[in-house]
Amino acid sequence: MKEYTKEHAEKRANTPEIEAWPNQYADRDYWIEISMPEFTCVCPRTGLPDFATINIRYIPDQVCLELRSLKLYLNSFRNVGIFHENVANQIRDDIIKYASPRKLFVETNFNVRGGLHTVIKAEYLGK
Repeated sequence: MKEYTKEHAEKRANTPEIEAWPNQYADRDYWIEISMPEFTCVCPRTGLPDFATINIRYIPDQVCLELRSLKLYLNSFRNVGIFHENVANQIRDDIIKYASPRKLFVETNFNVRGGLHTVIKAEYLGK
């Protein structure tokens, strides 16, 4: 097997930036939950498609995620050969980069393939 690196996972063609808009309730904590049940990527070892539900749960700080840009960002994984663990952690890191939430939980719930079911949870508990 070829070495698989973080740089490999970050190589997505024309990766869109996640946009954000000002949080008008930055003085309080509240949760925003987003689910994408049609996420797809590709297994880097076999080239077979992987399907998952991505669940994002966060407390915004100064900005909220703009949903259209988040959808385009998540769809940018469609033809990328990437391990499940890298998907969850890359999404986590990018949301922190673009939105700096107070708290963040990312769950990638991959469909069964080859008799295995994988759920990866990556979290960020604030500054």
